[in-house]
Amino acid sequence: MQEVIKVEHMSKSYGNLLAVDNINLSVKRGTVYGLLGANGAGKSTTIECILGTRKGDTGFISVLGYNPRKDRRRLFENVGVQFQESHYQLEIKVSELCEEIACLYKSPADWRELCTKFGIGNKINNAVKSLSGGERQRLFIVLALIPNPELVFLDELTTGLDVKARRVVWKILMDLKKTGITIFLTSHFMDEVEALCDEICILKKGKTVFYGTVEEAKKLTDCEKFEDAYLMLAGEEANANEVFFNTI
Repeated sequence: MQEVIKVEHMSKSYGNLLAVDNINLSVKRGTVYGLLGANGAGKSTTIECILGTRKGDTGFISVLGYNPRKDRRRLFENVGVQFQESHYQLEIKVSELCEEIACLYKSPADWRELCTKFGIGNKINNAVKSLSGGERQRLFIVLALIPNPELVFLDELTTGLDVKARRVVWKILMDLKKTGITIFLTSHFMDEVEALCDEICILKKGKTVFYGTVEEAKKLTDCEKFEDAYLMLAGEEANANEVFFNTI
């Protein structure tokens, strides 16, 4: 299966802080890949380096066959990006924002259809500022899909959504996967990771501590639940126990 993302021996430091330490990644076309880890584990820096918005200190990176630093324009014609902290003019209408994004691409997706799929079709004439947190999150996913991308990056894609809305989004993403799109996501919801991801990579203090499938993670840690396996591998188990016992 063709590699869409290939990262070899990538490291990135900020002064004396080694944020990413010799990371290797391989993401196959038409799969859902999850990058996991606690806050500060190096996820954001890794994604920024993969996208070419930040320069790694060492290592090799290829995305869709492009060098993300040298071929950024061609790369972003085929890549969609949704980040949890996305900021747009609050007075702008949903329709106006979608049209602005669509105008940047040669063959954009039908943004009206996307809005309907993600449950905000009745909000297209509303200002972005009037949307609820969950509606705004769904809009950001729509914006990431407007380019008709081969590869899409989704950061905490269902934050702020209720259980029903999360399941709807999952179903849409699985349908998108069937069309051949590759999805690279980060999430703190382990049920989401288990439902969507073909392969995962877990970071701890900038280092890769696990890569493989959810089932392999559970087998390695001898845990029945993936959430328990994740906490153990990511080194968050002690913190989780401390929080639990401090609340009872």
